[in-house]
Formats: sequence, structure tokens, C-alpha cells
Amino acid sequence: MQKLQGIAVSPGVAVGEALVMDNEGFRIPRRFVARDAVEHELERLEAAIRAAGEEIDGNRQAISRELGEQYGAVFSAHLQMLRDPNLRAELESMIRERHYSPEYAVSRALRRYAKVFQAIESSYLAERANDIYDIEKRLLRNLLGRNREELAQLISPVIVLARNLTPSETANLNRKFVRGFATEIGGPGSHTAIVAEGLEIPAVVGVGEFLTDVSGGDVVIIDGDHGLVILQPDEETIAHYRHEAEQNISRAARLETLRELPAETADGVRIELLGNIEFPHEVSHCMARGSDGIGLYRTEFLYLGSACEPDEEVHYSAYARVTEEMAGRPVVIRTCDLGADKDTHDAVTTPNPALGLRSIRLSLKNLPLFRTQLRAVLRASALGDLRLMFPLITTLLELRQAKMVLADVMEDLDDEGVAFNRELSVGMMVEVPAAVLMIDHFVDEVDFVSIGTNDLTQYTLAADRSNKDVAGLYSSVDPAVLRLIQMAIAAADRKSVPVNVCGQMSGNSLYTMLLLGMGLRRFSVTPSVIPEIKKVCRTVKIPHCQQVAQRVMTMENSRDIKSYLREELKKILPELVL
Repeated sequence: MQKLQGIAVSPGVAVGEALVMDNEGFRIPRRFVARDAVEHELERLEAAIRAAGEEIDGNRQAISRELGEQYGAVFSAHLQMLRDPNLRAELESMIRERHYSPEYAVSRALRRYAKVFQAIESSYLAERANDIYDIEKRLLRNLLGRNREELAQLISPVIVLARNLTPSETANLNRKFVRGFATEIGGPGSHTAIVAEGLEIPAVVGVGEFLTDVSGGDVVIIDGDHGLVILQPDEETIAHYRHEAEQNISRAARLETLRELPAETADGVRIELLGNIEFPHEVSHCMARGSDGIGLYRTEFLYLGSACEPDEEVHYSAYARVTEEMAGRPVVIRTCDLGADKDTHDAVTTPNPALGLRSIRLSLKNLPLFRTQLRAVLRASALGDLRLMFPLITTLLELRQAKMVLADVMEDLDDEGVAFNRELSVGMMVEVPAAVLMIDHFVDEVDFVSIGTNDLTQYTLAADRSNKDVAGLYSSVDPAVLRLIQMAIAAADRKSVPVNVCGQMSGNSLYTMLLLGMGLRRFSVTPSVIPEIKKVCRTVKIPHCQQVAQRVMTMENSRDIKSYLREELKKILPELVL
């Protein structure tokens, strides 16, 4: 049995037989064509380009209808590449002047383009190479008449394993039979990862080379919650994960009955449960699970899913849709958290991007980008209870600069006679130790704070949360991290400033009692876990949670803390402890 660590990009557990995608691609039957066959070959190329364009446009329309326009934008970008006149001219020149076959010309030209993207030290541009490979495969399939029918015509459940999956291959996965997938390469900001999460297919990427260690038909386990791929699992491990999957299904059905009930502790303390979303269509997931609102609306998808920078109307359309559909419930929009592992088109690549030009720093550096987003947010604020939050605030100067830009944009909209909420609530993310150490000052200048435990943990422990080599160091319940969280909650409470936790920690029921005991009364979590967190809240009493928190704060390492919390949860809700 092999346990491989990758990057979790779509949650869930899947157990099934492996379908290993071939790595050879398409075999090119001919390199050259006869002089008198050139015109015929150009006609074949034209027909292939036309057919590929129709396929891409069909995918764009289908995915846009099912998942939203942000997914369709991926395929719009593919269409632009396919129909690029420079590419067409280069292919025609190869066939006319060098007598290359269309297949050889397509492969040679597009792979050269892809290699150029891969050589650039930017994760965003490197991911675009995958889009070019996708176009190459489409053209070759139409030229050669070869289909990768394994994905389109499955008749039994499988786990898809591949070097990489292009966005269109991911979008075309048959959710009835594809239980999960894992790839050797890829990152959390790739189009493939975005589509996988939207389809709710458990997925792990960036595992490293492993395809040579597995054969088609082998049993494989995908743990999309922890980024694990398990090859040749033993019977005990298979039984464990299958039991976990079954328990997840039955538990979800039982928890569904809590949807209309409030998240109120057994001793009557009301807890606010909010949803974290990435895309507008996820509002329905929040509503279906009884969310009190949206505590974190990430807006990076507008950039990562598009071939060009979104304009004000694109921003406004997305924000207005969510605000209106939430029908008066609060919606907290976080300004773009770009950079680091989520490169934007003009982000500067640095040796250590997590400590570089990212998030609010990038927004303040690129004021046109920032102002465009703020204008759209303010316009949408006239439609409901919309709130604004700045990410990765480190210094008071950054916060004041961001608020000054916001005030300036408000003045512009006022001059233009555009409606917006002049009393818009403005908050900040607490994600770096410096912000916690200065929290007494920050709470005087914001309407609310939200603790982002993912970044706070990695910055406190100097452990990259996407690096499998230091995964053992990364823990949200490390005593140092817990002390910072406690400081932030206490400071906000002293000034009666609402405080929320929106990182992965808040969505783990193992930590719910601890956070309640530390004084937290607002949780922002992935929609799918809202019922589980609500169940814990409705079962416990605050004095007991306070005792749990006091005990935890005396402990010296995260391992002991997790063991203790697991035992405490098992006492009250054993069905939640697997």
C-alpha cells in the first residue's frame, strides 16, 4: 500500500477501480504530404478547426447553463486561442511551404507554444499551457478520428488517474461514474481544479509521478479532504474509507432535518452559521443547508476563470446575483486575494510569493483593478445587506489606504448619481501575526473582523499550506496559533466588534467546541458542513465548551490537542468521530 500526498482541491472521499489515462497522446501517422495534396490537407485542417470550435462552443454553453458563466469563460478563452489568426497563418505556412501534414503541423506548433508558457516563472501562465494542450488534442482528434472515449462512455464507476486533465476533459467527466480523480501535476488555482470543485468531484492534484505504480482496474482511494491518494490499499484501509463514505451519506441525510432549525446551543446561545462561497451558483448550496448568510465570498474566480481582466459589469453581475438571491441575508465580499498560488495576469513573480505582492498589497499597487472591483461592490450594496472585507491586512497604514480608496470611489459614484449603501460595513481579515499583535488598534477602525486561520497558521508556523513536505508542521491547533486566535477574539469582544472565523478550521466539527469556548459566535464554513457544525452547536452548552478551551490552552502540542478534542467530541456525538 502506498499513501501519496498531493494538494486537495475538491473535498470528499472516493473508493473505486482506477482508469489510467494514457500519456502518449496521439500518434502522428505522417510527417510530410505530397505537393499535389497540399490543398486537400488544408481543407482537412480547416474542417478540423471548424469542428473543434463547434465542440468548444458547445462545452461553453453547456457548462455555462449548468455551473455559471465563470466556468464557460474557460472555453471562451479556448475559442480565442483556436481562432487566433497568427496560429492559423503559421499552420498554413507549415503545410504549404514545408509540406507538413496537418497533424504534424498542429502538434509541432501548439507544443512549441505550450513550452513557452511552461518556461515562464508564473503559475498562472504555466497553467495556460494546459489549455493549449487541450486545443491540440481536440484538433488531432478531429484530424485522426480518434476519441478518448473512456471518459465519455463509461459504464461503471472509476477513479480517473492522469498526468493532467485539461479543463474540457474535467468538465466532461460523467459524474454518475467518475467518483474522483487525481493528477500528477496541477495546482489549486488551475482551471481544472476550479471545475472539479464546481462539479463536487473529490480531487487531488500535484501528487507527483505515480502513474507507473498503478494499473487499470486497481483499487484506488481518493481522499479529497486531506489530499491523499492511496494505491493498492489493504482490506482494512478499503473498509475504513468505504465505511467513512457510507457514514458521510447517512450522516448527511440525518443532518438534513436540521436545516430549518437555528444554530442555538443547548443553553440558548445563538450561533451564526455563514457559508463560504467561490461562485454565485453556490448560493443555492447555502440556502439548501440553512445558512444565515455568506461570511466569505471569494472573488478570485472572476480573474482565474477568464482570459482577460474582468470589467466593472462582470464584477457587478456576479455580486448583484448573490446579493439578490440571499434575499436580505448578509453577504461579505472579500476583495481579490490574488498573487501567491493564485497569480493574476500581471502579478509579479517572486522567489517567495506568499511573502510578496499579493492580496491587498496587489490591490493597492494596482489601483485601477482595485477601483473597478470597489465600484461594482458599492453598486451591488444598494440591492441588499452587502458588506466589504479587505484581505491580508498587516499594518494600520494598509487598512487606512484601502479605506481611503473606498471613500474616493464612493465620492465618484455620488458625483455620478449612482446608488449605493453609504453605511456599508467594512471589515478586515486577520491572517498574519502582525495583525493580531495590533488588533486593539484595528478594531477601532473596522466594523467587523474575520480570522483567516489558513494563512494565519502558515505565517505563524512558517509552513506553506500547499507544500506536502512540511504538511506535518501545519496545524491550526498548534498552541501558538490558538493563542493568536484567542487574542483576536478577546480584543474584538472587548470593543463589541463582531468576529468570525472563516478558515478551514471553523468548518471542522472537531474544533467547534474549542472555538465556542474561546468566545466565537460566528462561523463561516463550506456550505456542505453547515449541518454538521449546527448539530454540534445544538448539542453543547457554553460552560462545557469553556472548560474544553481552558484545558486546551494548557497543552503544549497540536497532537495532544487533537486527541483530546476527538475524545470530547466522541462523548457527545460519537457518530461524528470516524
